[in-house]
Amino acid sequence: MRSALLGRLQVSALGLGCMGMSQAYGDADLAESERTLHRALDLGITFLDTANVYGVGHNENLIGRVLKARRSQLVLATKFGIIVGEKGARGVNGRPEQVAERCEESLKRLQTDVIDLYYLHRVDPEVPIEETVGAMAALVKSGKVRHLGLSEVSATNLRRAHAVHPITAVQSEYSLWTRDVEAKVLPTCRELGIGFVPFSPLGRAVLTGAIRGEDSLTGPRDMRSTMPRFQGENLKKNLELVDALADIAASRHVSRGQLALAWLLAKGSDIAPIPGTKRVRYLEENVAAAEIILNAEEVSRLDQLFAADKVAGARYNEAGMRSLDRD
Repeated sequence: MRSALLGRLQVSALGLGCMGMSQAYGDADLAESERTLHRALDLGITFLDTANVYGVGHNENLIGRVLKARRSQLVLATKFGIIVGEKGARGVNGRPEQVAERCEESLKRLQTDVIDLYYLHRVDPEVPIEETVGAMAALVKSGKVRHLGLSEVSATNLRRAHAVHPITAVQSEYSLWTRDVEAKVLPTCRELGIGFVPFSPLGRAVLTGAIRGEDSLTGPRDMRSTMPRFQGENLKKNLELVDALADIAASRHVSRGQLALAWLLAKGSDIAPIPGTKRVRYLEENVAAAEIILNAEEVSRLDQLFAADKVAGARYNEAGMRSLDRD
């Protein structure tokens, strides 16, 4: 597995997003999730991503229990800042006085003494970013955390945060069909020497060809059922793009998903996508994408195919869009 450099943090070029093992895309097979975690390390993936909110602690507990004996082999990233109310309503809490407590909870669940990369999951609009990052910086000073990250942050708040303490990585959605970060956030990362970690690099599986209609979703617990891009005419139009992607992939004798990951990897060695899966089969397919090298013409063709004006529907519904930190 080739590597990527996030600031000064070296990781495998492809990481593993672990959220689906605990929530969001239907039920997971616990034994298969455990096999997937071990297989990831065996294949050279050193970069694992989780968060305290995934399964309300379940995901961190899973990783801590399964990989405790292999802790030295991986770069462990987790996040805090999204909170879940009694009735399941989600909110954001970036108040500095609770940052250390959230970190201690994650350390305990992960069964480790230090978190390699600790992200603020979402920016709290009620708290100056300098205050939250200041509290996070204290964790670095105390040795509880090695590097700091921000998720779904605007370019403006990224600059403000980086002035308080060096930010190692920004994590945001980035894929062929979600390219908002190319306008401001990604250029700002590169100006400041900050790495970039795309989540949902396979478009929540649509870019793999696994989604052929709304009936491909796994039911009301599937978060995609609330997303405009996966609904009605929007989905039909987007699947036409996926079919065109299949033609290009066939010419390279690779899968659609592998081509989508190769496109991201071609964007720079400071980018480390974290495709999520809970199955060994898909993990192995994703890992093979790291061997695919695209030339400039192929990258440009894919850029044009998935130009922003060709993708139908917003990333999230109205409530979800309000939760994003945007310039």
